[in-house]
Amino acid sequence: MAAPTDCSLIATDLDGTLLRGDDTLSDRSLAALAGAERAGARHLVVTGRPAPRVRSLLDDLGCTGLAVCGQGAQVYDAAARRMLWSVRLDRELAETALGKIEAEVGEVYAAVDQDGVDGLTLIEPGYRMPHPTLPSVRVERRDDLWARPISKVLLRHPELTDDALAVAARFVIGSLATVTMSGPGTVELQPCGVTKATGLALAAEHLGLRPEDTVAFGDMPNDVPMFRWAGHGVAMANAHPELKAVADEVTLSNEDDGVAVVLERLFGQTAGLGRQRSAQYAPKTLSIEP
Repeated sequence: MAAPTDCSLIATDLDGTLLRGDDTLSDRSLAALAGAERAGARHLVVTGRPAPRVRSLLDDLGCTGLAVCGQGAQVYDAAARRMLWSVRLDRELAETALGKIEAEVGEVYAAVDQDGVDGLTLIEPGYRMPHPTLPSVRVERRDDLWARPISKVLLRHPELTDDALAVAARFVIGSLATVTMSGPGTVELQPCGVTKATGLALAAEHLGLRPEDTVAFGDMPNDVPMFRWAGHGVAMANAHPELKAVADEVTLSNEDDGVAVVLERLFGQTAGLGRQRSAQYAPKTLSIEP
């Protein structure tokens, strides 16, 4: 599929996509996003990170609009610092799913992201955070993970690869939850049917924007539903083979400003013209209550 001729919406993953390995944003990426927004496009962060772990990055981006967080389980309003919409993962179902997975592959180590704008990331003994820069709270036993409502469960296995763990988890838990792989050492369980695509579709509807005018950037299998929803999917050079297989194009890596390279191509002739389309894309009211 060709790139949209009118890219009204830019959807970017964070880790391994827009962010460099040290969790920073390059000046080139910031400039490319600013140029696209001057041309009238809207930028939405679409990330597996929960809203509380994304707020500082949204500030760095100057984002005062919406962000899709928690693998699509949260639509967050950065200006108001509140959730417009969120879905919780039932804690009893999560416990049952973990039991089924451990019966199949042996002991796993788990963590959870609590629901809400101030939710914590809790990790049980043995679990190691894939992103050491992200704050977390260690608990003494697994039962402590379920103290408050959660949006997702994160899993690690001491021996299995992420791909093998994800395949095994999908096989044994069926419709109890959606299984995603969002990065090295990051296999996750989230509410059944919830993906980045469902969250992005809600946010886009709220903004009055369409899938066919959307260009999406990502690097991992959890971005596959977003690519299938969007008009044009761009995988990073460092992307997982599963995502590259469904991408419309492959750009440079996140370390080489791959997102900026594509945006400069798409908006290079118009980025400085400052076209305004806010009236054409007036916000709508979300039809789903938080």
